[in-house]
Amino acid sequence: MTAPWISVIMPARNAASVIGACLESINAERRAFDESEVIVVDNGSTDATPAIAAAASARVVSLPGLRVSALRNRAASIARAPLLAFIDADHELGSGWCEAVRDLFADPSVGAAGAPCYAPPGGTWVQRAYDCLRRHDGRRRDVSWLGSGNLVIRADVFRQLGGFDEVLETCEDVDLCRRLVMTGKRLVEDPRLVNIHHGDPRTLGGVFRGELWRGRDNLRVTFRPPLELRSVLSALQPATTLLAVGVLLGLAVISGSLWWLLASTAFVLAASVPRWLQMMSRAKTMTPRMWFDCAVVAIVFDLGRAAALVARASHEARGNSSPVVGGVTKS
Repeated sequence: MTAPWISVIMPARNAASVIGACLESINAERRAFDESEVIVVDNGSTDATPAIAAAASARVVSLPGLRVSALRNRAASIARAPLLAFIDADHELGSGWCEAVRDLFADPSVGAAGAPCYAPPGGTWVQRAYDCLRRHDGRRRDVSWLGSGNLVIRADVFRQLGGFDEVLETCEDVDLCRRLVMTGKRLVEDPRLVNIHHGDPRTLGGVFRGELWRGRDNLRVTFRPPLELRSVLSALQPATTLLAVGVLLGLAVISGSLWWLLASTAFVLAASVPRWLQMMSRAKTMTPRMWFDCAVVAIVFDLGRAAALVARASHEARGNSSPVVGGVTKS
């Protein structure tokens, strides 16, 4: 049997409504390049996810009760290709993705590559504003982090790094990318690796719960050496917001004055201005409605990150319209 040139690894649980489109986009690319394999790691689905994956010629491995980092590591241990592509089940790849991967990894200095995802077409106003959190300027560049929903890495580099840290429930991709860059290998963001994320939060509640879940390990990963000033400042912002709001609300309760409550609200709004301005710099349209939408999403996003410092949410509680994908059951 001819060894594949790339192994696609896809963790999934109860992803029947989205995994078909994901696998179809992968198979469309596989027809252009033979000798590839797809491994779907099912995390105890109770719907048709395994059957859909098998019908799409994927190899299905059942591993219930594991975190997403462990699922990916187990699949990587049985993958046969020199390149590992980590694709989440609620992503859809664009045309030319495989060709771009082959071109990128012809350069031996490239250790891993990927690209920020896009919001689903025809999505909600929240999803359109949420997409402005990502950079889509069409430039190829070396970066320090890429999301694991659309990430390709050399198998030998992945194994030398020890894979994803299975202690982490979130931010495991941030940690992996940081360790990769420390080895001197390049992490390349390439806009040709187009992918659509159908799991973007559809509502403000979804944005809040998503950051409440995602922020679980944010501080732990940020303060692992070597420290990066930008990352530290980003991590301290929610901590500062939480502390200030807590103090101001406490003063409001003690004094019975609404002024402290108004001051708390004003602080939250002011703290989100930098993120709001960054989002607007990336917006495709500069209408008053988009200014407002981005401001609201920025505020809710930052509140979710701040709340994550004192509260915990599960992946299942994120409240997105799409099913849980990626299997993050606590171990």
